[in-house]
Amino acid sequence: MTSRWFLLSTLLLCAPAVTHAEDAAALWDKSCKNCHGPDGRAQTRMGQKESIPDMSRATWQKAESDAELRKVIAHGSPHNPKMKAYKDRLTAEQIDALVGYIRTFKAKE
Repeated sequence: MTSRWFLLSTLLLCAPAVTHAEDAAALWDKSCKNCHGPDGRAQTRMGQKESIPDMSRATWQKAESDAELRKVIAHGSPHNPKMKAYKDRLTAEQIDALVGYIRTFKAKE
């Protein structure tokens, strides 16, 4: 019996985190892609209508801190009321995963 508990606890401790890159990509596709586009460039109808910035630009990436990204995802954008607050829909881990995913966007040369 003790060996079963040891095995189970070892498996749980070694289990992969819920917020893998694939999970963040799926979350992006579900919650963000319609406005921000699949690559963060905002080349969508809503992105262009609302003048959403291109998140793949190096200048944008440098200007926005992770803390600011978390704040906007959680509470919405002070500059665009159409950017919803996700604090009641996403966990802190999911918001962190989205921030990490946003950091993977690179401008196409």
